Amino acid sequence: MAGIKEACGVVGMYGSEGENVAPWLYCGLTALQHRGQEACGIAVSRTDRERGNVCFHKDLGLVSEVFTKEVLEKMDGNLGLGHVRYSTTGASVAGNAQPLVLSYIKGTLALAHNGNLINTPELRWELIQNGAVFHTTTDSEVIAFHIARERVHSTAVEEAVYRTALKIKGGYALVIMSPRKLIGVRDPYGLKPLCLGKRGQTYVLASESCALDAVEASFVRDILPGEVVTISGGEIRSQMLPKAERCAHCSFEYIYFARLDSTMDGMRVYDARIRAGELLAESYPVEADLVTGVPESGLPAAQGYARKSGIPFRQVFYKNGYIGRTFIKPTQKEREDAVRMKLSVLEPAVKDKRIVLVDDSIVRGTTIAKLIRMLKEAGAGEVHVRISSPPFLYPCYFGTDVPSDSQLIAANYSVEAIREMIGADSLGYLCIEDLSEMTGGLPLCKACFDGVYPVDCSGCLENRLY
Repeated sequence: MAGIKEACGVVGMYGSEGENVAPWLYCGLTALQHRGQEACGIAVSRTDRERGNVCFHKDLGLVSEVFTKEVLEKMDGNLGLGHVRYSTTGASVAGNAQPLVLSYIKGTLALAHNGNLINTPELRWELIQNGAVFHTTTDSEVIAFHIARERVHSTAVEEAVYRTALKIKGGYALVIMSPRKLIGVRDPYGLKPLCLGKRGQTYVLASESCALDAVEASFVRDILPGEVVTISGGEIRSQMLPKAERCAHCSFEYIYFARLDSTMDGMRVYDARIRAGELLAESYPVEADLVTGVPESGLPAAQGYARKSGIPFRQVFYKNGYIGRTFIKPTQKEREDAVRMKLSVLEPAVKDKRIVLVDDSIVRGTTIAKLIRMLKEAGAGEVHVRISSPPFLYPCYFGTDVPSDSQLIAANYSVEAIREMIGADSLGYLCIEDLSEMTGGLPLCKACFDGVYPVDCSGCLENRLY
């Protein structure tokens, strides 16, 4: 899968018994690395020390590159949060890395944010008129400034966070650290995931349950859409924002973003992707010799297709794990060359075979076309493509980098035209009606497929910064 970039990942920990959480935050961020590979950061503090005692480190790069042993040894705190970033808004520069750490009249505030706001320009202009000076180009800094502003008039930081959450619109999951509290917020639609875990006397907030496993915490529950949770000492308090008209969990979390071993809102991601493949087999059967998937994102759906169709599943691509991330290559030619370096075809497995090739999506069509050519050059007789998502027709405004519709192949060509362009012998997409069955009946946001946004997005196009 190429073309759609990940969202961000957040994790926060509060150890009431004084344990240093910095090494555990490192483990949690490593588990969430798939959600953002451009930058990362950790901020920690000790609740038994003077206010403002926050130690933080952030930079461009992977978690293992940014946090060396020497860096981690200097970080000590029983309260902390971390972030892995893909730039949904703002440039990919070190200054935009998170967490954001603010010093203001009430002390310090650290914030990690996954998602994207649709009313950032208005919120930013309100702050500028009151003298705010911005140091980043992210909507996350706008949120942090509004919390700091509200905190001046609030008796507690959680009240300032709550008042800010009433202002912001879009899809978001926030983890916020004050000197003695850890706060988590999930948008009222449930667009962005956030869950709660516990290990001994340490509470954990994370974008995905796989991060809880990485820090040896047990899953407690998902944070509810519109919920603001405050962890202080050994206690948790909860407030609810005004209820949205409907919940709308991001469908693409289950199709692609989330890690295979995560569970979100009661649905195991692995089960959802297997079921997508089974539904594809029901809707688009074909006579073939083997089923395969595009590593890694297409493999579970390919296994589901094979299970339902009775056609054997086979690995036909060798993936070179030492090649860097192809999506950051600056030109399309370089991205296509990187695909060939990253994936090679096992020729004996495909020669003279009729192949069902499963992937999670087609964005521009260039990557899947390259893979089909590689298979046919290796001797494949037929290549039938099956996609475990509906066609991308509309942009996303909530933190998923779906390009403008001018760059979406499905928004400009028919399925038959796309089949010809990519060189497939047949092409089938998951039916949009099957998304709910794929996810066990969860209420979903399907806006990138049907253009029905859970919140009014009129005027959003000119506000998109990515």
